[in-house]
Amino acid sequence: MAETVRSTFLNLPPAKQEKVLEAALAEFADKGYEQASVNVMVSASGIAKGSLYQYFKDKKHTLVRVKEDTAGEDFFTRLERSLMAGVEFIRQHPRIYRLYLKILFDQRVPQREVLLKAVRRFAADYLGSLVRQGMARGEIRADLPGDTLVFLLDALLDRFLQALCVPAFDVTLNLDQVGEEEVRRRVQELVAILRAGLAADSGETIAG
Repeated sequence: MAETVRSTFLNLPPAKQEKVLEAALAEFADKGYEQASVNVMVSASGIAKGSLYQYFKDKKHTLVRVKEDTAGEDFFTRLERSLMAGVEFIRQHPRIYRLYLKILFDQRVPQREVLLKAVRRFAADYLGSLVRQGMARGEIRADLPGDTLVFLLDALLDRFLQALCVPAFDVTLNLDQVGEEEVRRRVQELVAILRAGLAADSGETIAG
């Protein structure tokens, strides 16, 4: 996702960013991805059409290149890097992540189910690829049901990022009140718990 937004957009004043994102959300939510009109977004956001194409690389989102960058790492390291990449993205681009949260929690958003299903499918495909590779390498227990494992991982990662941004969702870790090192430590704890139960050589002690 980080590559979908150009630096020119991120350099805009916050109010301008908000206006562009709201216009994009309204258009995509109302008409869906394929039928969304750039002209409508331009009119609603009050910016030049050429500038809009500078702000966004194209209509399609791409995942942070964690999978490619960690191809030689084990499954659990890749999972940790994936979650930390999500944390970093939210820290750098909170308004863009809020776009997702709006779709997630605002039931009035048109075509909400279609949009959410597309996000979840993308996450499932990404995590499914990591799981299949991890099993093929003998890093994950072979007796585990792959689809259920992907569901568990998707739920865990998504819930952790939500807790990072919505304090009401977090009554135990207090992620909104701690620094980056503590957030990283919590991520490592979660991955250690997963490793203890999922790894082919399970039995590792989880540090408190």
